[in-house]
Amino acid sequence: QVQLVESGGGLVQAGDPLRLSCAASGSILSIYTMGWYRQAPGLQRELVASITDGSITNYADSVKGRFTISRDNAKNTVALQMNSLIPEDTAVYYCNADIWSGWRYGRRNYWGQGTQVTVSS
Repeated sequence: QVQLVESGGGLVQAGDPLRLSCAASGSILSIYTMGWYRQAPGLQRELVASITDGSITNYADSVKGRFTISRDNAKNTVALQMNSLIPEDTAVYYCNADIWSGWRYGRRNYWGQGTQVTVSS
């Protein structure tokens, strides 16, 4: 009933910026917290940044000061601006959203398909 579609991943050099975007579509009445997670090979998926419907943000310590999360409630989108990228940021990045779709589908947590970010040194 709901789809999250990410875009913007790619291969960049250390120090370069990159912007990820995620659009939610489908049966959506309200979107609560939206976020970005990442998973590097052999590691667990970890939270990178999140933003509530009241625009309260939270960042992993490793990205504070370099990444900025934002959302457009009118368009049901969330973005992650990544600056000063380092090789350790290499991972598959996943969009996540907590969505209310009404009484039929209720409130559920959704994931995007993931987008690869590779930072070369």
